[in-house]
Amino acid sequence: MSDQPVFLQFGQKPDEPGAIVHPGARRTYPDDVRERLTTDAAAIVARYPQARSALLPLLHLVQAEDGHMTPAGVEFCARVLDLTAAEVMAVATFYSMYRRTPTGDYLVGVCTNTLCAVMGGDEILASLAEHLDLDGPGTTEDGRITLEHIECNAACDYAPVVMINWEFFDDQTPASARQVVDDLRAGRPVTPTRGAPLCTFRETARILAGFPDTRPGANDGAPGGPTMAGLRAARSAGMRASADPTDEEA
Repeated sequence: MSDQPVFLQFGQKPDEPGAIVHPGARRTYPDDVRERLTTDAAAIVARYPQARSALLPLLHLVQAEDGHMTPAGVEFCARVLDLTAAEVMAVATFYSMYRRTPTGDYLVGVCTNTLCAVMGGDEILASLAEHLDLDGPGTTEDGRITLEHIECNAACDYAPVVMINWEFFDDQTPASARQVVDDLRAGRPVTPTRGAPLCTFRETARILAGFPDTRPGANDGAPGGPTMAGLRAARSAGMRASADPTDEEA
């Protein structure tokens, strides 16, 4: 075994895809933007007994401002919460909902995990990429649509699933998915399978930061038939969960 030291370089390389420091990325906020964000951030931080617990919604707040993570957004969160930029980045790069590159008005994610893939998810992704004139995941020239493949979103009973700005579009086909993106690019209203009509990616990020969702029907979603099928089958067969061993009747 060699007794020579081994040097390891940690972190992202400057030219590695996904770096948040790229041409056009904001490095600082103008005074008026910073003042507005500071007011919103104060309302968010006030909800938590410890300020640093507000980091996740604050990241959504700056994403609502910029459309993705930027050096300006990271610096702002760090200053508000008295954290280092490295601490903020460690969280921002861990969760896939925080985007590292500019994102279109509508983030279209096609699930390609096992069940959705078996049911046609890969075909939907390929069909959308061709339809949008993309080589694969990416953003259209008009900036309206960002296409990507996503991991399981716990909706396997409705496979294949497409998510647009984190809203569900169930039981999709290549044709139905193409129609949805055509409607979005044309500015026609689009309503997910469950929930309220779509809003833009930045508007969605602000809702996720904890501000009111005033869209009609935003909180009307309920489990559908496939989700409840197992429960109905169990009840019809007289099945029930095992008794709690601490239950006096057990």
